[in-house]
Amino acid sequence: MAELADPATENWQQVERQIRTEWTRSGSAAMDLLYQRGEKALEEEDYVAALEHFTALTDHAPEFAEGWNGRATALFHKELYGPAIEDISKVLALNPRHFEAMTGLAVVLTSVGRFEDALEAWRLVEAIHPHRPEMKDAIAALEKQVAGEAL
Repeated sequence: MAELADPATENWQQVERQIRTEWTRSGSAAMDLLYQRGEKALEEEDYVAALEHFTALTDHAPEFAEGWNGRATALFHKELYGPAIEDISKVLALNPRHFEAMTGLAVVLTSVGRFEDALEAWRLVEAIHPHRPEMKDAIAALEKQVAGEAL
């Protein structure tokens, strides 16, 4: 995480991949299978199936942050923003430096018009992972929005 947080890290994509790979290991073959099925359903935009897989995963492995993160993603795509935020909070309670969950929180907060909170979330992402491509544009747009400028 320290290497990822360093703005001078040139191989940040590789570092990010290593972190993500580590995050997706639950320690249980059965839970990993539920996770993989949920991820496949997300890729296929089958959000109902994704929600079912990730809900089963969170029921059986509530300490596995990726289950909550996947479920939050499915909930977001179903426009269930409140429950998505609840699941993101569980991810961040388990893994406070989960830059993907924080990114998701920023996106949800922007979607519901909570621009100042979204900006704060993006700034937390920036402190952990200053390389995220979409972050700089999102911060700039939200700074204008919060300042009252037309976008």
